[in-house]
Amino acid sequence: MNYLSLMYWHLGTIVPAAAIGGMLLALTKGTSLHRLFGKIYMLLMLVTSALTLFMRAEVGPTLFNHFGFIHLFSLLVLVSVPRAYIAARSHNVRSHKYSMLGVYIGAVLLAGAFTLMPGRYLHGLLLT
Repeated sequence: MNYLSLMYWHLGTIVPAAAIGGMLLALTKGTSLHRLFGKIYMLLMLVTSALTLFMRAEVGPTLFNHFGFIHLFSLLVLVSVPRAYIAARSHNVRSHKYSMLGVYIGAVLLAGAFTLMPGRYLHGLLLT
């Protein structure tokens, strides 16, 4: 899969995940609706983070001429989402809450802000 295809697949998973994540923050917690959309959100975030691992960093220093600092958000998701799921299943509300807040703030909001930096595809698409 080429870089542009990966970019579109990534956008196709992160945009609905960002919307669903925001909605989950506003919904009453623990309801069947929260659990349903939470599972969809977690799946979308796992898929999007896996996709980003195949995307080469275009800005800043890289490791192995591929991974950049932004890939740390992918690792955050790949660790935090299963942790949050296990916490929810074992009724550890506090751990679930902070894992999911970390994913949303770190991987959606912060990483999303970094994608608008000069030199990145979305910066060129949206801001120039």
